[in-house]
Amino acid sequence: MTLAGEQAFCATYEEARRKFIEAAQAAGLKVQSKIHPLRGAQGEELAMDVVRDGHPNAASVLLLSSACHGVEGFCGSGVQVAALRDTSWRARARERSIAVVYVHALNPWGFSQFGRTTHENIDLNRNFHDFSRPLPVNAGYRQMHPLLVPNEWPPSPESQAAFLRFIDEVGLAAAQAAVSGGQHEFEDGLFYGGRAPSWSNKAIREVLREQAGRATRLAWIDIHTGLGPEGVGERIYAGRNDPVAIARARAWWDGGGSTPLTSIYDGTSTSAFLTGLMSHAAYEECPRAEFTAMALEYGTVPIMDTIEALRTEQWLRRHPEIDSARAAELKRRIRDAFFIDTPQWKQKVLVQARQAMRQAVDGLAA
Repeated sequence: MTLAGEQAFCATYEEARRKFIEAAQAAGLKVQSKIHPLRGAQGEELAMDVVRDGHPNAASVLLLSSACHGVEGFCGSGVQVAALRDTSWRARARERSIAVVYVHALNPWGFSQFGRTTHENIDLNRNFHDFSRPLPVNAGYRQMHPLLVPNEWPPSPESQAAFLRFIDEVGLAAAQAAVSGGQHEFEDGLFYGGRAPSWSNKAIREVLREQAGRATRLAWIDIHTGLGPEGVGERIYAGRNDPVAIARARAWWDGGGSTPLTSIYDGTSTSAFLTGLMSHAAYEECPRAEFTAMALEYGTVPIMDTIEALRTEQWLRRHPEIDSARAAELKRRIRDAFFIDTPQWKQKVLVQARQAMRQAVDGLAA
């Protein structure tokens, strides 16, 4: 995963999927594909593609996943392709008897559409609930919903002023928490967690059962973008609020304090407190495994630019009638909020990902 790894990144989902499959085949690995029911933005086939590098009955498994939030897959896919091409990394995992499972494009529809949500408008990382029980209520989001997605885009000066005035009144941190924490009330809103499991929810559960159902130790690195300083990969603990698991994750990933592990439970993360986290499915589908999870969140643009991109995506969903040229321009802006297409940013991504992956296999083998 050197400077040449830049070539692992792509401009479209179709190209990303092709490079991922080619990298797996070049490594002599099989690709299992869970085909999505819809076609992509260019009419292409969509799939959650899975590659296992390691013994089928390995006791310790590392899961490396991309595109939980669709458009964020431009980063995560690049990391996966570079890793599959990295012979020294693959040898390190094999020497420690660790099976590495690459799950490419958890949300292929959003990846293809340059959007963050699934085809159901679901935020996949808010969708893992027991839907037979009452769902969390986000009163803060309810207040903001009418301001978040106006009828025209860009918003009128009056509409934008009302939105910014609300943020000033409650504070940016409180507004971020209200918007991004997850909500189940507004199907056409932001960070909608859904009222039933999404296609991707069901598919990743199948992957967990198939690839790690018999594992005794399981680690999961899920790659995200959009929060924090540009090019910095924040390591966010992604398991349950368990002091023992948090201590174990910190021992693996904090690099003696040089790469601190943050948490949504103690307020140290740039992420707000979230509900319905995808990684928690591992507790249900892999009950035998000691589970250690992290979201690797790469910074791109300032938080208000990220929020604007999310508002833009939602406005586009509500207005499919707009001309294709304008839609393409707005989608490009959304992508640019979650993927910095420069050699410097890509190299930072690869260096930090490689370090986190090596730390994970060392932790699993300890």
